[in-house]
Amino acid sequence: MKPIISTPDPRVVEQVSWLAWRAMVAEVNLSPKPGLVDRVNSGAHRDMALTDFYHSADAIRPWLPRFIRYGASLAGLSAQEVLPGLRAMGLGCEADMFRATAGVNTHKGSIFSLGLLCAAVGRLRERQQSVTPEALCATVSAFCQGLTARELQRNNPKQTAGQRLYQQLGLTGARGEAEAGYPLVINLALPHYQTLRAEGIDPELALLDTLLLLMAHNGDTNVASRGGVQGLNWLQRQAKTLLAQGGIRRPADLFQLHAFDQRCIARNLSPGGSADLLIVTHFLHEVSAAPYLGNL
Repeated sequence: MKPIISTPDPRVVEQVSWLAWRAMVAEVNLSPKPGLVDRVNSGAHRDMALTDFYHSADAIRPWLPRFIRYGASLAGLSAQEVLPGLRAMGLGCEADMFRATAGVNTHKGSIFSLGLLCAAVGRLRERQQSVTPEALCATVSAFCQGLTARELQRNNPKQTAGQRLYQQLGLTGARGEAEAGYPLVINLALPHYQTLRAEGIDPELALLDTLLLLMAHNGDTNVASRGGVQGLNWLQRQAKTLLAQGGIRRPADLFQLHAFDQRCIARNLSPGGSADLLIVTHFLHEVSAAPYLGNL
């Protein structure tokens, strides 16, 4: 089938793009985050600062409507035919990100996940299907079928960091989560965050508690690349301990999170993969209640 020549509802394109941009900004502003750049410090990172993330998010923002329109224009093709062109767009978006940050990788993982999700919005809308978190993640999974096998299991003498971690530890990282339809988000982080919000927990505290939950369960390749399996196991244990002690439900709980941040900095550990999944969580939560998407 030929691509569909479509013009998605401008309200949908504008709103979804804004929600994706806002998810990136909300994550970096969230403070304190163990080992991550926030309003308090730069975490375990010596090459980036808070302003880099603002510049990065602003550079990515013009690409978000393009991802949505691209997903709509290819709604008549099979899901597996969407990824090649989407990858090319993602590389263009990455180039703008690197120009905005003078070469610092601030949001590469988010370009991958939000690019896929925005394209999924366009595809579902064009097919007149409901835009729910479950439908979006299932669509992303369909886009990415075979991705892990193609890119992580192949024998490549010049392996990427992701390929090395897959070979050594079996970690599939962002590719594996996308191909599986973001199970850590759909089955764990999103319902947890929504429950906390329904209980009246402050949104920032609820996001920080959800970040801890992701850190406790995510096989974060960012952590493993810095600290090996020992560093990953340590970080997961620390997060689980804090959750068992009550998590982050009150402002007084932030004291423990500050201490965790300092321990991560000392060990040079940064859970960037979990931060990317938190952005996905925030985006899906907001999309689930967004006007113009037919979810109300």
